[in-house]
Amino acid sequence: MTDLSIDYRSHPEVEELVDRIRYCAESISIAFEDWDRPRVKGPGLYFAVVADRNYGDYADPMGDNRWPVESCRSVGVDYADFAEASEAVGFERDGAVVVAVDGVIEEGMVRFRDLEATAGDGLADRVAYEDWMGSRHMSALETSMRPAVVATVTLSEETGRVSLFRDGEVFSAERDEIGRKWTAD
Repeated sequence: MTDLSIDYRSHPEVEELVDRIRYCAESISIAFEDWDRPRVKGPGLYFAVVADRNYGDYADPMGDNRWPVESCRSVGVDYADFAEASEAVGFERDGAVVVAVDGVIEEGMVRFRDLEATAGDGLADRVAYEDWMGSRHMSALETSMRPAVVATVTLSEETGRVSLFRDGEVFSAERDEIGRKWTAD
């Protein structure tokens, strides 16, 4: 890094941005009441917070899947709008939502390419998947290892698990654990 570079991974405002995204995913998970019903798919989300909008070298558009920028352009402007848009996207669309470190949300949703095929640098050798991970979570783990990616957040459409990925590390909470530290047993 040069003297003018910003370490977004430890920048307080970016940490707050990632926390807002994670909190939103947790709120959507808690609000959905049908996780235990057979053959019912819940909302699924995948957010990637990026420090560089030039992610096209390792991402492809997900067809017509779009974030509703007309009703919510930023994570930080109006939380109610962000939560409403996130819930709708979680039920109706597929792909990763790209959020810049300033909170602005990209309209086009993407599929991030395989880390080994696009990164080189031996990054893929450090990936350690866990047994519970599906393709969304495996992609989020790999994507979190890219230098320009600050963090990724997922909401599992099968279980309601919310996970935060940073530099290849996983911080995950199953649905029944979400919010536990704020609630009385």
